[in-house]
Amino acid sequence: MATRKKIAIMTSGGDSPGMNAAVRACVRMAIHMGCDAYCVYEGYEGLVQGGDFIRKMEWHDVRGWLSEGGTLIGTARCMAFYERPGRLTAAKNMILEGIDALIICGGDGSLTGADKFRSEWPSLLEELVQKGELKEDQIEQYKHLNIVGLVGSIDNDLSGTDATIGCYSALARICYAVDLIEATASSHSRAFVIEVMGRHCGWLALMAGVATGADFIFIPEKPRGNNWREEMCGIVRQHRKRGKRKTIVIIAEGALDREGNKISSEMVKDLLADKNGLGLDTRITTLGHVQRGGTAVAYDRMLGTLQGVEAVKAVLEATPETPTCFIAITENKITRKPLMQAVLDTKEVAKAIERQDFEMAMSLRDAEFEEQYNSFMMTTAVQFDKEMMLPEKERMKIAFINVGAPAGGMNAAVRAGVAYCLSRGHEPIAIHNGFAGFARHHGDKPLGAVRPFNWLEVDGWASKGGSEIGTNRELPSESGMDIIANLIEQYEFDALFLVGGFEAFHAVSQLRKARDLYPSLCIPMTLLPATISNNVPGTEYSLGSDTCLNELVDYCDKIKQSASATRRRVFVIETQGGRSGYVATLGGLGVGASAVYTPEEGLSLDMLASDVRHLKDVFAHDKGQSRAGRLILINEKASKVYNAKLIADILREESHGRFESREGIPGHMQQGGVPSAMDRSRAVRLAIRCIEHLEKYGRNVHNKVKTDPMSASVIGIKGASIVFTPIKTVEDEETDWPNRRPKAAFWLNMKEIVDVLGGRPQYNKPEADLTGTKAKDVKRGIEGTV
Repeated sequence: MATRKKIAIMTSGGDSPGMNAAVRACVRMAIHMGCDAYCVYEGYEGLVQGGDFIRKMEWHDVRGWLSEGGTLIGTARCMAFYERPGRLTAAKNMILEGIDALIICGGDGSLTGADKFRSEWPSLLEELVQKGELKEDQIEQYKHLNIVGLVGSIDNDLSGTDATIGCYSALARICYAVDLIEATASSHSRAFVIEVMGRHCGWLALMAGVATGADFIFIPEKPRGNNWREEMCGIVRQHRKRGKRKTIVIIAEGALDREGNKISSEMVKDLLADKNGLGLDTRITTLGHVQRGGTAVAYDRMLGTLQGVEAVKAVLEATPETPTCFIAITENKITRKPLMQAVLDTKEVAKAIERQDFEMAMSLRDAEFEEQYNSFMMTTAVQFDKEMMLPEKERMKIAFINVGAPAGGMNAAVRAGVAYCLSRGHEPIAIHNGFAGFARHHGDKPLGAVRPFNWLEVDGWASKGGSEIGTNRELPSESGMDIIANLIEQYEFDALFLVGGFEAFHAVSQLRKARDLYPSLCIPMTLLPATISNNVPGTEYSLGSDTCLNELVDYCDKIKQSASATRRRVFVIETQGGRSGYVATLGGLGVGASAVYTPEEGLSLDMLASDVRHLKDVFAHDKGQSRAGRLILINEKASKVYNAKLIADILREESHGRFESREGIPGHMQQGGVPSAMDRSRAVRLAIRCIEHLEKYGRNVHNKVKTDPMSASVIGIKGASIVFTPIKTVEDEETDWPNRRPKAAFWLNMKEIVDVLGGRPQYNKPEADLTGTKAKDVKRGIEGTV
């Protein structure tokens, strides 16, 4: 019988949150694929030391790892591996264990070392045989080394991927710190200079600036001109003149000026505090290793898990001719890319910065990086750059309206849209409390539902949850389409910007269809999806869904701790999401659920019976170790009969005293308090895109709008790109109207990964419900059930 393939997993370089999720996924996926999984402790040092540093892992060894920060298998600098004798010893240790496949999670330095190790592998084995340290028959099976890279780095500094494992957790720490600092800064009318990590990469500083609405940022790739002092002071002075009480400047540790001279936090502080200039009471906060610490956010758990699963598949599919690859993510797509090309591109950024070719440095970053930089400048320098202003005749009156339930990032989107409008000379108008407010309270005295934005107030919305202009589920048809059409004409709106969930999508659909009856509706309108359910057709991502997942994962971590502490206990957690199982599935991925029940798949007695048997078996073999608590996630509409309480009761009854079960319902907690860093930064990028799209139409374009399908559109992330899709196309081709969700969803195959990594056995899928006359005929016995 052929020997089982042995795959080793190691973490190297600086630690980052989410590494444990990747290791757990690699170990369990390798075992699932019929391989032996090994962990190399202490990075390359462990590879060189061998012995107990290379340990075989069992399924239960990685239980509970998802909620742990850092890397539980350790990482260490290894000078020996830099030299050939060190790599020779490492190769020998791997052969002795029978390992010829290696998955490495680390930064570009660690991955470069891995590629070098692979290229030298044949010559290392040859040398070991020549020296008599190994025999020819010992190396026979291991002539080729397969390596796959996972990028674990909080800096998000590897080219070719949108996100590295740990970067969004670090960004979350920074945004949390800035939010705390803002309160004290505002109280004392102070300025704060906040230094974040990023020697050659300004991603953390840039995204934190975008997400928190900072006044000014310094990043290595885009140094300010020689007049940076005047520029910063000019923007801060303008903000203070408008009545802003706080000043936040975020600086990357590698910040430079155009001449390549370092800009330090002290320099910025001295400038802000200069008595002959701004004279602000200024403090410095250096966040340091706080950025690395703590448990991973939901996104990094998802990323580490999905990439770990893909890495195992890649290493098993690799041939001696396959170039070393790493696992990347582009928007929502997990892909394999050539490792060394990405490493070379990454190093080229540092070289470009050194030779002061900053245009090249920016071009080597992904498209999102430059776009977010421009978004930041647009939102911080509102009405500062007079050249951005459009001619009077091209300026538009744009209405902003939120529709549906509140979602994290709504306020950040409105703020960014308003900032863009003001910078271009447009007039942004708020419609408060959705279409209900518009129809019935537009003319209220002293304060109607339709009123201009106050930028000083709006500028503070970047980190606020909920919806500051209110939101409502009422549709235009319920408010009265004739009333809405007349009001749009009365207020002379040139365009409509909607932010919201499925109700907002339905609203745009209704407005589009009513254009033939009401000519005033022939204005451009676009929807930015925002709902925790992530069920808006036309996009794979909605604002608020990331905030929701973070809240759910945080809740489940606490519940799981309770379940573990009380020994053998199962918690059945009910998630929101309407008839979309996105929240339940991604939540299950982030917390390591034993089972997930979704509306898309349904739920049957057969499934429950299978899961009860599985849980009995699990608890019978748990050997009394800790972390024995289990979670089951059920979407609120997965079944008309089986809810969280009933399932918990069934489990309790069927356990016959072998384990306990409880239900937990986080409810509206899932809408979140402070929006996540991802929701905030994406809100800014997408909102500006939306207003740019509306701006292309201009004013008085009724005839053009009538014939242009893109005049009623939804913005979305699809696969690897951001696209606008005509509402009519989405209505006709992509929408499952009865279930209020898209017909297809990118995340559906993740359900299988949750089941595999949770160790859930195969089960019979629920039968599809019969409907309509067929159901009636079968019940009457007129027709067979098949």
